Amino acid sequence: MDYMINTLGRHFRESLKSLARNAWMTFASISAVTVTLILVGTFLVIMMNLNHVASNLEKDVEIRVLIDVTADEQAQTALKSEIEKIAEVDSIVFSPKEDELNNLVESLGEEGKSFELFEQNNPLNDVFVVKAKNPKDTNTVAEKIEKLENASKVRYGQEQVEKLFQGISVARNIGLGLIIGLIFTAMFLISNTIKITIIARKREIEIMRLVGATNGFIRWPFFLEGLFLGVLGAVVPITLIVIAYQSIYSLASEKLQGSFIELLPFSPFVFQISAILLLIGAVIGIWGSLMSVRKFLKA
Repeated sequence: MDYMINTLGRHFRESLKSLARNAWMTFASISAVTVTLILVGTFLVIMMNLNHVASNLEKDVEIRVLIDVTADEQAQTALKSEIEKIAEVDSIVFSPKEDELNNLVESLGEEGKSFELFEQNNPLNDVFVVKAKNPKDTNTVAEKIEKLENASKVRYGQEQVEKLFQGISVARNIGLGLIIGLIFTAMFLISNTIKITIIARKREIEIMRLVGATNGFIRWPFFLEGLFLGVLGAVVPITLIVIAYQSIYSLASEKLQGSFIELLPFSPFVFQISAILLLIGAVIGIWGSLMSVRKFLKA
């Protein structure tokens, strides 16, 4: 046990000495990780909030089934039963034409007051408001309902819904691609930094191998070195993103209140982002280090 603790202590000291000896390269690597993680963190914040807004919008996607004005109560019940049989349907709510007229008047404000004259002779249809289990199945559900008897019209904003899903998908793919590209760039820079360190200590490593040191023993200081580079590079991005998001959230919460756009709450979101950035930084450093050492030890 004491031997393991002493060995680990030696590895820590060697990794810290190496970082100090190659101060400029250490600074360059930490700066590269810092810049990368600032960009990655920014994209993550945007993507996760975009995903949150998109999820809320998707939940609000609904199909409005206008019931034929000639349909009596029995026919309406039969139509509801047929809609409920559709596998993709999650919920169905009945909205009488009186409620539809009231909603129309409220939505139009002052202009809608003229429609109050129709209260005695309401020309609107009773409506079934239907939601799909998966918002992406909205189109499929709508097409099935259109074929049912007593379904006069089916409305769900087909073009808007399709554009919404396409826009969300494109934004997610672009963001993910940029994040992956930035991470690999940082890995490459750290890998090159570790390579320079290895070349500088080439003679020392060869002696260690001659006296019987295992690859694992040689690898540990570089493993820790990469870990330190990644973690240190994550400190500034985490600090900046926490401060920036707190300011943005405070300002935006008041302005966006009552709208359909809602940002993720400051807590626990910032702690989740911080943990992700710290983990990404550590993985970037360790991966870059291990790749360089592996190539050298194979030589």
